[in-house]
Amino acid sequence: MADQKLFAGRAVRRIRRASGLTQVAMADALDVSASYLNLIESNQRPLTAAILLRLAERFDFDARSLTGAIPGGGAEAIRRRLADPIFADLSIDRSQIEDWIAAAPDAAEAFARAFDRLASGSGGMIPQNNAIAAVRDQIQKWRNHFADLDEQAEKLADELRLESADLYGAIADRLRSRHRLSIRILPVDVMPEHLRRLDLHARQLQLSELLDPASRTFAAAFQLAQIEAKTEIDALVRGADFADRASARLYHRHLSGYFAAAVMMPYARFLRACESTGYDIRLLTRRFGAGFEQVAHRLTTMQRVGARGLPFFMIRIDRAGQSSKRYAGASGASLVDGDGRCPLWALHQAFDAGGQIVTQLAEMEDGSRWFTIARTVHPQNSDAEFAIGLGLNAAMAAPLSAARGIDLKNGEAAQIGLGCTACTRPKCPQRSAPPVGRVLTFNEQERGLTAFEFVG
Repeated sequence: MADQKLFAGRAVRRIRRASGLTQVAMADALDVSASYLNLIESNQRPLTAAILLRLAERFDFDARSLTGAIPGGGAEAIRRRLADPIFADLSIDRSQIEDWIAAAPDAAEAFARAFDRLASGSGGMIPQNNAIAAVRDQIQKWRNHFADLDEQAEKLADELRLESADLYGAIADRLRSRHRLSIRILPVDVMPEHLRRLDLHARQLQLSELLDPASRTFAAAFQLAQIEAKTEIDALVRGADFADRASARLYHRHLSGYFAAAVMMPYARFLRACESTGYDIRLLTRRFGAGFEQVAHRLTTMQRVGARGLPFFMIRIDRAGQSSKRYAGASGASLVDGDGRCPLWALHQAFDAGGQIVTQLAEMEDGSRWFTIARTVHPQNSDAEFAIGLGLNAAMAAPLSAARGIDLKNGEAAQIGLGCTACTRPKCPQRSAPPVGRVLTFNEQERGLTAFEFVG
């Protein structure tokens, strides 16, 4: 986040008040004018690196905590709450939300808390889906790029590479020699309901024989993350300040998986391979001994300052269209928002493509164009089947090998939306429900392409 403007007026004001200082006194301590500090506290000026350093030195706090103080989780998180059908008749764009957060941060935070409490159904007990949403918001706040974890994982990968060309073997040796943990592959009838299990009594990491080589390497790297990256991961979880334990544990699992993937696909080497192959996912899976889903997820994380990859989003759905993974990354894509899915998106066609990659140039209602890639996966060699969707803004897709020969700017694009209840395309023959907040119209003398005609 070092290249982003950090507006943290609310957090600075909280630090000042906790220290019992006036704006003049705090401005003196930070070597700035009182008027400039006032602009910072009102979010009219971002915090510079120099002022961040002085805050950390003179007021004894962790500077990273400022990024966790965004009211309601930030504009994107507030926008997701406003996507609820109850607000369907209101036209609130992102700039309005940002202005609201800047002008009335406490009010924005109060709205977020009240909405989450009502969505939970009462009493402060947060349902599982809300815990997942809380973790998703925290991941999106970082744009699914955790620079400290990436750097540490890259150094570890270099060490392991010096020890052996076989990454799985090198990780196994490190677990055994440094942490007194051996890896044991067990038959499915011995571990019928588990894929991975840590037996501290036997000092064993037990893996199911169902795991393919890429999944075994990931499981071993995941265990290494929980040991060698524990301090960094725990700090990120604490900084998220979740309201419930379920969210904290889900976030911890995500960060451990992030570290494991970064060990398997070290940032600099992976980015070079992406650029030299045109982001050819089939080649990347072979070059790094990773699975399709692992590579797809890794592509959403490539946002290192000074060495950015293309801003992909990723989604994983089942045949019913239900999503179990959604990462917008730095893409800004609305395709991963909400629970609705457009049946005209080729992501759904992947289930009938026999494991082949399906590509599509799609255009949203706002005129934005997206190039998407989809393929099915069968996790852990099981009968379960999911479709993985990857995509990025078509204006950035020219380097992709999968997009060669496609006119990304003027070529014919599928007209898709965000699911029927959120889509206002008037003559879509695939429509299965009217858009929320629109008035239905009826004409007994006519029958259009859809059974749901509506005003606006």
